[in-house]
Amino acid sequence: NNVSVHQWRDELLAKTSVTADQIGEYTGAQKEFKPITITTYQMLTHRRNKNEPLHHLQIFTAHNWGLIVYDEVHLLPAPVFRATTEIQAKRRLGLTATLVREDGKEEDVFALIGPKRYDVPWKVLETRGYIAEAYCTEYRIPLTPETELDYAHADKRNKFRIAAENPAKTALVEELISNHCDDNILVIGQYIDQLERIAKDLDVPLITGKTKQAEREQLYHAFKTEQIKTLVVSKVANFAVDLPDANVMIQISGTFGSRQEEAQRLGRILRPKQKRSHFYTIVSKGTTEQDFGINRQLFLVEQGYRYQIRYY
Repeated sequence: NNVSVHQWRDELLAKTSVTADQIGEYTGAQKEFKPITITTYQMLTHRRNKNEPLHHLQIFTAHNWGLIVYDEVHLLPAPVFRATTEIQAKRRLGLTATLVREDGKEEDVFALIGPKRYDVPWKVLETRGYIAEAYCTEYRIPLTPETELDYAHADKRNKFRIAAENPAKTALVEELISNHCDDNILVIGQYIDQLERIAKDLDVPLITGKTKQAEREQLYHAFKTEQIKTLVVSKVANFAVDLPDANVMIQISGTFGSRQEEAQRLGRILRPKQKRSHFYTIVSKGTTEQDFGINRQLFLVEQGYRYQIRYY
């Protein structure tokens, strides 16, 4: 994700005395080594097949680094990303807003990086003005008659997807957008077919993993400058997307009961701003999606957030 590399570069230039010629980018587009080098987990672990060596990682392990910063450090216990801990450095720093994993391997982070040095609850950050105040609402809607029949005959895994892609969600999304006509809105989901339908019905742009890098950055810029007020995004927006003026998120589907994903998505609208932030999640009533939704909310509830439940 070159977008995250560019965002880190921009932040370093804006917030420190570092100059542009001191920062290198190691991506698919260019491979620079400078006093500060920015890359991604995906780049370091990229290979054409599982039998091929991790060539990019080998290049980095050959260097002597003074400091390595692992952003989104909760990803590190994953087998493919764990390999990046082979990079040697005098100092290691891990950053995350959501040290939670569904496989229970949160503690592995401390073994891979080192002990926790700083931890602050989200609500404390909100009180101090570092993140925006957010209101969380879960809408529970019935399945359409056709979808209800499909759901009744499906196996457990397919039940979840059928419920998640409930066509009845579209009308509620349109209503929520009309209620927030002066706001900057992200509609986010898991399933590309569903997102394509929503984007077409709303007549708004869509960003997925297949969206070319140049187009992706162009759309993010248009959203930041309010040339477009609503943007539909896939799970590519779960991580490392800086859209500071986004203050409304409508979640239409997600990855089962992932607490980490729920928190990451809320985080997309928590940059401090004048407007209130609203996080809406839409689930199909009385289905496995509703059951998974309860688990998704656990981390945020522990952080002090409360969900208002509404029926549509």
